Amino acid sequence: MSRSKWKGPYINEQLLSNQSLIESSSKNITNIIKTTSRNSEIIYGFVGLTFDVYTGKTFLKLEITEEMVGHKFGEFAFTRTHSPPKKKKIKRKIAFKKVVKNGTKN
Repeated sequence: MSRSKWKGPYINEQLLSNQSLIESSSKNITNIIKTTSRNSEIIYGFVGLTFDVYTGKTFLKLEITEEMVGHKFGEFAFTRTHSPPKKKKIKRKIAFKKVVKNGTKN
């Protein structure tokens, strides 16, 4: 179920304050904003900025483009690793023959 429109998008207050600090500083420096708020929505003001989104283990660098507006940070930073299904090992059955020497048992 999506968030109701009358409430507006959820954006962490810390992200908004960091955005205003970066915009007021010089444009030549590329600042990276670290965030653990994966549920914050990406707004148009974030386009062109670089974020480090926390995946639960590491921070993943994320450069915001216009196509990402309206989505959440967590959609682009996966928390689970994908591993292909393992192949089964084929065991060869080797038939051992009981060797009886000279036809007699001792």
